[in-house]
Amino acid sequence: MEAKFEELIAGFVTGNVGISEQFLGLPLSAALQQNLQRLKRDSRLIAAGIGNAPVKDKNQKIRGDKTSWLDTNTKNEAEMEFLDMIRQFMLHLNKTCFTGLNACEFHYAIYEKGTFYNRHKDQLRNDNNRKFSMISYLNENWLDTDGGQLIIHQNETTQEIMPTNQKAIFFQSDMLEHEVAIANRPRMSITGWLKRI
Repeated sequence: MEAKFEELIAGFVTGNVGISEQFLGLPLSAALQQNLQRLKRDSRLIAAGIGNAPVKDKNQKIRGDKTSWLDTNTKNEAEMEFLDMIRQFMLHLNKTCFTGLNACEFHYAIYEKGTFYNRHKDQLRNDNNRKFSMISYLNENWLDTDGGQLIIHQNETTQEIMPTNQKAIFFQSDMLEHEVAIANRPRMSITGWLKRI
């Protein structure tokens, strides 16, 4: 795993965005995708809110994804494996980069066809505990025409990242504005934050 961790860190150090193309591995990404599809089938996904305010974006003008939070005490094998990888990555970051991370939170997310998320930063206005954002994609056979790119904005330039299966993205939560382009087919991920609380 350390090679994947170092791949994320190297990209972050050189360009503010770490990318590992095969972070999850096929068996884990398949199991997590099945979990998300089960949540969708059982109507256990809810429309995502904006920030931590109690009022939701009822008309979905800012973001259109539906989510379900991962329980840190889950007994689901794939979720336990995923969260263990994240904890190992946090320990590696603390050891090599002195980040002081001590918590995390993650949720499943699905963007149905025609949905998007406007340009934003991940750190909340009244809570600066989120230090790093991390997204892991669960989309098999994703094509350019499927849309749903993660668009990173920095220094008057944009970087478009395709949400291809197994890929992980890592960046500083308070630093980079980003958005999700309109998805032309269901777009699945596990998204979350590495925190210092």
